[in-house]
Amino acid sequence: MQKIGLMGFCSDSQSSFMRGPAAAPNEIRAALNSGSANKCSELGVDLSQGEWFVDLGDEEIGDSVADYLSIENKVQACLERGFRPLLLGGDHAVTYPIIRAIAKDRGPINILHFDAHPDLYDSFEGNPYSHACPFARIMEAGLCSRLVQVGIRTLNEHQRNQAARFDVEIVEMKDFERTGYEPRFDGPLYVSIDLDALDPAFAPGVSHHEPGGLSVRDIITVLHKLEVPIIGADVVELNPVRDINGMTAMVAAKLVKELAGLMIKAS
Repeated sequence: MQKIGLMGFCSDSQSSFMRGPAAAPNEIRAALNSGSANKCSELGVDLSQGEWFVDLGDEEIGDSVADYLSIENKVQACLERGFRPLLLGGDHAVTYPIIRAIAKDRGPINILHFDAHPDLYDSFEGNPYSHACPFARIMEAGLCSRLVQVGIRTLNEHQRNQAARFDVEIVEMKDFERTGYEPRFDGPLYVSIDLDALDPAFAPGVSHHEPGGLSVRDIITVLHKLEVPIIGADVVELNPVRDINGMTAMVAAKLVKELAGLMIKAS
């Protein structure tokens, strides 16, 4: 069984509205290790047992574009050590260099993306590396063979055009079937969870509050229906500045446990 490497990227230099997600990895890790809960996933995997879940620590990422793009090298090093990466943001911009490393290792991959926003802007406020742009960069570089986005509720004309251009499959929140949605993939999968996919009632600790979103249970239900191996995942966009009593950090830790449990179970 291939080990899972938990790694945090303390990076928010590409955030457009407010900074803060760089402090998220430490908060998620604290929630994951909190004595208020154990490390068992709902699939029956106990992350505290065995040697399959390894904490590789956090990486401090500087504000320059070169610093940001260096995330690719750090993920590549993780892959070369034989780990499947489970990554903590940081803002959602980190997903682009992460996928560059994984696709270099495996070729174009399938991605399941939970978010309020499609993050498909060609450029946002003059920044092509903005956290509003990572999936445009991923798709134009041919790093992804199939992108499915769930929970979207902010589509404007430009992003609809981008989705059509890149053949992105979008499940808008208004069309999401809570009990009936069942994603089907034909090969290994990367999962990216932006915490603002969740309704702010479940995750107030994000920079962009977008009402009318998914519940924690909605995301877990979709994850548990997956039947293909997960080759990597990220949980991004926790902003501790806006969190309330660590609630969103605990939600992020819960999703980390379920992702890790799924990755181990499907090995």
